Amino acid sequence: MSHALTALTAALPLASGWSVHTLWMRRRIEAARRDPLTGLWTRDPFEERARKSLARGCQRAVLVLDLNRFKEINDTLGHAAGDAVIRETGQRLGRWAEEHAGVAGRLGGDEFAALIPGYGIDKLRADLFMLTGRLGQPVPFDGHPIEVSSSIGAAYHRTGNGDLSTLLRRADEQMYKAKQRGGGWRIAHRLTVPEMSTVNGRRDGRRGTSGVAA
Repeated sequence: MSHALTALTAALPLASGWSVHTLWMRRRIEAARRDPLTGLWTRDPFEERARKSLARGCQRAVLVLDLNRFKEINDTLGHAAGDAVIRETGQRLGRWAEEHAGVAGRLGGDEFAALIPGYGIDKLRADLFMLTGRLGQPVPFDGHPIEVSSSIGAAYHRTGNGDLSTLLRRADEQMYKAKQRGGGWRIAHRLTVPEMSTVNGRRDGRRGTSGVAA
């Protein structure tokens, strides 16, 4: 018995050391899968988590977001200012996604994506109003505010296992339509109500003449 206790006692520090090492390795691996500037997931881990969420079924909304006039910010204020805008935008989006039990990622450059539970189209519209308002807050840099705005496209998925690539493409199409109209957001969905959009975060009062975007 004494020999067994001695062996167990000797093994405890080694086991503890392996546990610490394993935890350290997991943290290193997770850090490598996150964007160093914003802390969001990079494209591959974001899509991995988004697909798992879609596989659970139920209503989901996939968002693609792009900053307006970002090149102008970089060219006139410098890359440090551009980094500040990217960082703040990513962090705002990340907090918003967490509040909605969703996941967010940076796809590259000034393009971001998110997936959130839908809870119904009306709530999604309200959530997009909230997100647009948050992202439109000036970003402080070097003692001065930088005016920012975004264009957001959303693809609304009601039930079943949705194809993430298709939903991202639809959201991306709506994002470009919003950008062409000055920013704000647009939703593509399969409901019977007409497509709704806003310009610069304000309801524009116009509905899509071609009906629901597919």
